[in-house]
Amino acid sequence: MDVLAEATKRRAAGHPVISMAVGQPSHPAPQAALEAARAALAEGKIGYTDALGTARLKHALAWHYRDRHGLEIDPARIAITTGSSAGFNLAFLSLFDAGDAVAIARPGYPAYRNILGALGLKVIEVAVTAETHFTLTPESLEAAQRENGVKLKGILLASPANPTGTVTGRAALKALADYCAGNSIAFISDEIYHGLTFAGEETSALELTDEAIVINSFSKYYCMTGWRIGWMVLPERLVRPIERVAQSLYISPPELSQIAATAALGAAAELDVYKASYAANRDFLLRRLPEIGLPVASPMDGAFYAYVDVTRFSNDSMAFAKRMLAEINVAATPGLDFDPLEGNRTMRMSYAGSESEIAEAIERMAGWLK
Repeated sequence: MDVLAEATKRRAAGHPVISMAVGQPSHPAPQAALEAARAALAEGKIGYTDALGTARLKHALAWHYRDRHGLEIDPARIAITTGSSAGFNLAFLSLFDAGDAVAIARPGYPAYRNILGALGLKVIEVAVTAETHFTLTPESLEAAQRENGVKLKGILLASPANPTGTVTGRAALKALADYCAGNSIAFISDEIYHGLTFAGEETSALELTDEAIVINSFSKYYCMTGWRIGWMVLPERLVRPIERVAQSLYISPPELSQIAATAALGAAAELDVYKASYAANRDFLLRRLPEIGLPVASPMDGAFYAYVDVTRFSNDSMAFAKRMLAEINVAATPGLDFDPLEGNRTMRMSYAGSESEIAEAIERMAGWLK
């Protein structure tokens, strides 16, 4: 966010900044969502809803799981949230007590670590490498518990993952689900980048177990970041505890966003055109980044990030990011955000922007790195 703030400041001063720093689609929300929101605003009746969201949106999401995953999900198990961030808060507060140990992948999304820490939970960061196929495994979780002298109460896994792009395959996901079930460990599956898989098997944890806590959002595939609208699918026993916490923390998700999100669920044809532009950017970066001396450090199977190794040029990714922004007006995110131990050697670049912007950014970098 510091890089983004500086990029915004430079753009306001007239510099031709291209940002690859933030995971935000360059495309607008689907037209159907915008039209539904306009109609709701014209009517003017925007207010509180039930704490866990409108019945209409929950039923639409149940249909989504039937259509995309072949699952019959009771709409009563679905909780609408103020973005996925609220979903993480609700899950952590309802599942864990202060001092409980929760495992996350390293590198991984930094807000996991920060939210868990703010709630007084013990964060166990488990390194994911080529040897573990860049995902958590039962073996790596066992080793982490021995090394840290803890008994895990929960794990949180994203697939596709930020920043690595890892898609955890069905067999590996099932192994984790079975391990958690056999060891009384809560299994939280972050599926916010579902719909943005380019290689590998996109599997919902709900296909494997009813005990998973699934968190998702309209921010990425649906291009609705600022609408702050997401959802959870819960085991039946957790619905009421989650509802009680949500009533106190959030009252309800924003009704306007829920109306727009309901319409967005029917916009797959439009959204898949956007996805094709990310795929083109991905193919371009897979070819060009190694050519300019920035090898990809993990698979780019899904999401819209390239996680690259910068050690040919720097052992300080923060300084590297600041210089790149100051000298060629290209913003990217230092790896230290995602990996506090080894992220000095890496950087994350979002390819959610337009094809022309991504191409221009890489050409600037190519000349600069020479």
